Amino acid sequence: MSLITNPILPGFNPDPSILRVGDDYYIATSTFEWFPGVQIHHSKDLANWELVTRPLNRKTQLDMRGDPDSCGVWAPCLTHDGEKFWLVYTDVKRKDGSFKDAHNYIVWADRIEGPWSDPIYTNSSGFDPSLFHDDDGRKWFINMTWDHRRRPLLFAGIALQEFDPNAGKLVGPIKNIYKGTDLKLVEGPHLYKRNGWYYLLTAEGGTAYDHACTFARSRTIDGPYETHPDQYVLTSKDAPLAAIQRAGHGDLVETPDGKTYLVHLGGRPTTQERRCVLGRETSIQEAYWGEDDWLYVKNGPVPSLHVEVPGRRDEEKYWAEQRYTFENGLPIDFQWLRTPDADRIFSTEGGKLRLFGRESIGSWFEQALVARRQTHFSYDAETVIDFKPTDERTFAGLTAYYSRYNFFYLTVTAHSDGQRELLLMSSEVSWPDGNLNFPAEPVQIPNEGKVKLALRIRGRRLQFFYAMEGKELQPIGPVLDASILSDECGGHQAHGSFTGAFVGVAASDLNGTAAAAEFDYFLYRPQHDPSDRYEVDNLQ
Repeated sequence: MSLITNPILPGFNPDPSILRVGDDYYIATSTFEWFPGVQIHHSKDLANWELVTRPLNRKTQLDMRGDPDSCGVWAPCLTHDGEKFWLVYTDVKRKDGSFKDAHNYIVWADRIEGPWSDPIYTNSSGFDPSLFHDDDGRKWFINMTWDHRRRPLLFAGIALQEFDPNAGKLVGPIKNIYKGTDLKLVEGPHLYKRNGWYYLLTAEGGTAYDHACTFARSRTIDGPYETHPDQYVLTSKDAPLAAIQRAGHGDLVETPDGKTYLVHLGGRPTTQERRCVLGRETSIQEAYWGEDDWLYVKNGPVPSLHVEVPGRRDEEKYWAEQRYTFENGLPIDFQWLRTPDADRIFSTEGGKLRLFGRESIGSWFEQALVARRQTHFSYDAETVIDFKPTDERTFAGLTAYYSRYNFFYLTVTAHSDGQRELLLMSSEVSWPDGNLNFPAEPVQIPNEGKVKLALRIRGRRLQFFYAMEGKELQPIGPVLDASILSDECGGHQAHGSFTGAFVGVAASDLNGTAAAAEFDYFLYRPQHDPSDRYEVDNLQ
């Protein structure tokens, strides 16, 4: 056993669903509009986690073209019934306003690496679906439900219905088994069975600073469910100085020696504005069962920054520089946005990453943007681009990206006369109009030759750099505010932006000719920033 520092999955990794099969632990997390869908990490010791697969990787399983920002894949649930793995997930097509268009599906696989099946459609009555395998062999599907007539809060409770795997559909009556507490916004349900009790773990309070894990139990699966005497087993809502805020949406796992752990999402806000640049991350808490057969979080309900787990974390790996090349395809750390037709937006033939310019960086349909998560508060990123733009409608380069309303983008482009230049673009919290800002005047560069593009983030300070071949990097533009690449500035009101900051490369051709940009490599180098309390804490 050793003491580790939360989170266990840093950066955008929300809505964790945890599973143990033998000595292997798996966590599935939400990916929203990023493709392929659902991240699954593996661990042997609860301390060290490795991304092993994204199972929703083809058009028959997932097509998110047209899904708005922070829609797409919400809250997967990963389970195992003793024979195969099951994964349930939602594809959200609309979330803002009174209506929620949210479609729920089930896939399965013999091995965690796949291949995963084509999906079975189940229902569209709400989101956050979960699948429970009872000890009598029956399977039960639960999800929160939505009522667009209710004001002001539209969440209507947790619905239960049996799933028949042989028929491949939900069967029998639907019953609303839990309406939640006065904190409201009940969602994220998971069912468990222990000592003759059915337990229901839910998320409440929205996914911002009032978030919480609520626990309830019943002697029968369809209720009625009695709420935990403490109501919330985990929350930061009454602890504004706690290191981990927005704590909620959890799941339980038991170790081989009988210890119980709760994994949950949480955010680590920075700046006076309390902005969560790394989005909602996955943390872990030790829990225990009381003599009253209720679950309690050790030292809870406020989440602990430091938790004892079976393993010892490899901190050197967490701080290691990542230099990505493309000889063996796109590295697993990278994703793209919405489209399942990856061959229309990039290729790695010849050992280079070749992006085919498509729609703008703000498109909801088909944009050539390939990026990895920001997992540290301070880091350097760098790439070398070979690109011959023809005019101002062809551009490609390096981007720090949160959403269509929130990004910074250093591009190689051209003036209308064909002269190549560097142009720094920003959205600068442009919601709801989506208009661009230009923090610096264009910089003319030679029409031939590769260009090195780089950025440096130290906390909230972002600086871009460039260099022609054989030259030293030099800054371009002013120091920018990287803290806007956060949930709190994602272009929606509270509880409306759900992802996290990415860094990567992009290419657009607004002429429609698919002009290609080629990238030699991509470098991500974590940096220690003594001014940041979380990074200092991780060093101790």
